[in-house]
Amino acid sequence: MSATPLRVGLVGYGLAGSVFHAPLIATTEGLTLDTVVTSNPERQEQARAEHPEVRVAATSDDLLARAADLDLVVIASPNKTHVPLATAALKAGLPVVVDKPIAGTAAEARELAALAEARGLLLSVFQNRRWDNDFLTLRKLLAEGALGDVWRFESRFERWRPQTKGGWRESGDPAEIGGLLYDLGSHVVDQALVLFGPVTRVYAEADIRRPGAETDDDTFIALTHASGVRSHLYASATTAQLGPRFRVLGSKAGYVKYGLDPQEAALREGQRPDTTADWGTEPESLWGRVGSGESPLTGGGRVEPTLPGDYPAYYAGVAKALLDGGPNPVTALEAASALDVLEAARRSARDGVAVTL
Repeated sequence: MSATPLRVGLVGYGLAGSVFHAPLIATTEGLTLDTVVTSNPERQEQARAEHPEVRVAATSDDLLARAADLDLVVIASPNKTHVPLATAALKAGLPVVVDKPIAGTAAEARELAALAEARGLLLSVFQNRRWDNDFLTLRKLLAEGALGDVWRFESRFERWRPQTKGGWRESGDPAEIGGLLYDLGSHVVDQALVLFGPVTRVYAEADIRRPGAETDDDTFIALTHASGVRSHLYASATTAQLGPRFRVLGSKAGYVKYGLDPQEAALREGQRPDTTADWGTEPESLWGRVGSGESPLTGGGRVEPTLPGDYPAYYAGVAKALLDGGPNPVTALEAASALDVLEAARRSARDGVAVTL
């Protein structure tokens, strides 16, 4: 890699920007966090305190006015701003990383991909859950053939949040692109597509359960993959008893894993990948089990050590793509395929029918 790190402008310093993007950018070889964009005075001070060398800008226009001084723009602002900000950055000649979902529709995602290709610029989507510890472990098991032919993939991203928090993520305004279908659903659908390939049929249920809630907070998606695998995906804020994160059933064995990857909690607590020796590891008590014929909760099967999670790999991949011509870690066209599924799920839930893709 070049001795001079790439200068990164980060738009947004809420949860995504401050907890995920800024720490990962700042600890990635080949990248340096140059500028944070936020109009919120408290977040401006937070950015300066957490990254003393960083510049702070109030608007994205201020950032793009300095396009010649930057090498990459990362967009971690509210969902409705993703397309216009990514478009403006690409037109300013800058490679772009966009937090998921890249857009509200697959068509918009493909338009952005076409713009990036025409300009010869990287456009990547931050799908960090591809580097969750359980997902990496499952990919290893599948590569080894440990489960045989997979018949059903169950994935749960469940929480118990009986009270709404408000904000754009829970807004009922369609322009905000809020709700769990496009939030946590973006993760579980992306993972299913990476593991088992294209989808031919989508059925979904999306409910509004909590008092005062304006958009879906309890969602189920059933996918039929072209490969024959069926994925059952759950995203919920109303789950009083959490199910397994993964239950994967194959012709030889199944894999069951409880608990969330520890990296988000570590980042929230201020830990950093470059200063934490056991980054991404979890205690043996949380390891999953592989077996057949008996519940893992009663000792069935064997313990499967969970591989360490590796969120730093995403930005390492971005740096390698920009500096050495390596592959884009997550392309906009991959994100568009996930949005095809999410749009079909929204139609299915609205109309009470299965949708064929």
